[in-house]
Amino acid sequence: MLLAALGVPCAPRAALAQPASQSPAEPNATRRQESPRELGAVNWSRDLDAALARSVRVDRPVLILFDEVPGCHTCVSYGQSVLRHPLVVEAAEDLFVPVAIFNNQEGADKRALELFQEAAWNNPVVRIVDAQRRALAPRVNGDYSPAGLTGAMLAALKASNTTAPGYLKLYDAEASAQTDARARTITFAMFCFWEGEAKLGGVEGVLSTRTGFVDGHEVVEVRYDPASASESSLVNLATSMECASTVYCEGEEQRARVARIVGGSAKVLRSKLTPSTKDDKYQMRHTEYARVPMTPAQASRVNAAVGRGQDPSPWLSPRQIELARAIRQNPTAPWPEALSAPNLVAAWEAAQQTKAALAAAR
Repeated sequence: MLLAALGVPCAPRAALAQPASQSPAEPNATRRQESPRELGAVNWSRDLDAALARSVRVDRPVLILFDEVPGCHTCVSYGQSVLRHPLVVEAAEDLFVPVAIFNNQEGADKRALELFQEAAWNNPVVRIVDAQRRALAPRVNGDYSPAGLTGAMLAALKASNTTAPGYLKLYDAEASAQTDARARTITFAMFCFWEGEAKLGGVEGVLSTRTGFVDGHEVVEVRYDPASASESSLVNLATSMECASTVYCEGEEQRARVARIVGGSAKVLRSKLTPSTKDDKYQMRHTEYARVPMTPAQASRVNAAVGRGQDPSPWLSPRQIELARAIRQNPTAPWPEALSAPNLVAAWEAAQQTKAALAAAR
């Protein structure tokens, strides 16, 4: 298991009974409920030639997953984390032609492996190619983070002159900051945190916002990516929007920098923020969007858009927009809470079950 986690090829295991050559030609070869855990929730084709042919018909790149199935802990973990994330699943299925090649089988799988000179019995590898098998993005190997895959997706879309959707770019920025551990936090006290969160949550580079109290003051905690939003720009913006009566900093170094802008209003955060769950994302809390599972960055952008009376759809995926429409049309249905859900994947799957039950009852 340790070797697998470090990216060392897995030891051989028994192969699945069905080789790729027996799969149907179109990408819905394997039903979702029968998909191996290593493949996550993506509806993969199992036929490379059919996938390449479909790439021509639909004018989309081919996303190839080379994976050991059944596989070791690394293979299963990748499938159950990255390949189950609803935004990754949607991007893979709607923007690409996804095809899975099992690297521990004979027949068509082995021929595909040899064609791309990929190793047998290996951990997950992703390639994104055009219909002529030319690479559109760097090969993803040894990077089992969401950002590894979303970064390759964005590179491939750019190489194929396809405009990347806003939801994928936002999630990639969020995932990249998480992977590189470069996110920073700063907390602003203000007169009204409902209004403050709506203003600050729409700023480019903001990864998440959270309302709460510090020393009895209403505050908004802002988690941001310093590669996209500098500390000084955030402080200046919050000050101009009257959202920075006090700026609580992570430490003395940050306080000293912020003090150059706001003077004595900069303080080191000495006590923990007390979250105010009922006030968090207040602008969207009483709308259908409160029942749509989103990433923290999406929720911050959507809350800000709703607060400004703007259309939040640029930050949502088509399937999230479709779910919001279903919630709006069936407001009394038992939709699960999404804003406070601890697990996005579980929340998304629960919402889809409710949506499917409504459709079946018609």
